[in-house]
Amino acid sequence: MQDDSTITIPPTHPSEAQSQHSENASASQSPESFAADAMRQRLRQRIRRMFPIAALLFLLTCASTWAVGGPEYATAVMGILLAHELGHYVQTLYHRVPASPPLFIPMPFVPFGTMGAVIVQGSGFADRRALFDIAISGPLAGLIVAIPVAWYGLQTSEIVEVTAESTAMIWGDPLILEWLIELKHGPLAENQEVVLNPLLFAGWVGIFITALNLMPIGQLDGGHIMYTLIGRHSHLVANGVILGAFLWMIYTLDIAYALMVGLLIMFGTRHPPTADDSARIGPVRAVLGVLTLAFVVIGFTPRPLTIHQPDPQPIQLPGEAVAV
Repeated sequence: MQDDSTITIPPTHPSEAQSQHSENASASQSPESFAADAMRQRLRQRIRRMFPIAALLFLLTCASTWAVGGPEYATAVMGILLAHELGHYVQTLYHRVPASPPLFIPMPFVPFGTMGAVIVQGSGFADRRALFDIAISGPLAGLIVAIPVAWYGLQTSEIVEVTAESTAMIWGDPLILEWLIELKHGPLAENQEVVLNPLLFAGWVGIFITALNLMPIGQLDGGHIMYTLIGRHSHLVANGVILGAFLWMIYTLDIAYALMVGLLIMFGTRHPPTADDSARIGPVRAVLGVLTLAFVVIGFTPRPLTIHQPDPQPIQLPGEAVAV
């Protein structure tokens, strides 16, 4: 799961966050302004110290994705994740919002080989419009890479039949991947599945993680976007999504998302205010935000993994006749 966390520091006015002080101006600064500048400088120093750690985590995540899926998968999935995180990072530079470099999370013991990445962003620097640009750029940049990777992987994919005697791990396809599969292979029979080769699996991971991250909850990208669209009432939407997830798990007895839901509740569904909630995002950004959030409908799958087991065979005892 990709998530953009924040470092909580005293909020500052946007103009203060971007001001450059000469020696003459410094003499007239208030004690509060001096304190804010000092805090900002400490934050920049802290961010600079993160670069060696970020480089190490990137290399470890390259190794963990290579270990679970080989070089082709590792190259593709790291390219998707890197595009996503650089989408965020470039916007933080453009809007002059202090932020760490992408911090990747290696996880060699899960099928993906990674849990995504985070960017630690100083709070109180981004206004509503800047937060929108930072939040939406990551998912869009990631999808620009993930969808072509998935399509390219489909070109060499194979179709297999899953019979009653088969044992198979079946990855649930989101709608957008079903459309791509049908475009390439035509309609599949009910017992047919596409084998996920390394590139197709990387595309699947990129699409799925992006859809997860666009859930309109808290500090996820979707939570940021929703907050910039409807403001402080966004927590009502987040609570509704959490409630829906609970009802789904109860109805299906499927607890695949229990850990994620628990973490989201622990970190909170309320979004903190921006440096200036009154900043306008305009109709173009608003429409783009709604369309991007809607990607969840076609990019998310409620059952990402199903283990297909052979049907149990009747046991015939010695000397016992089997009715036909």
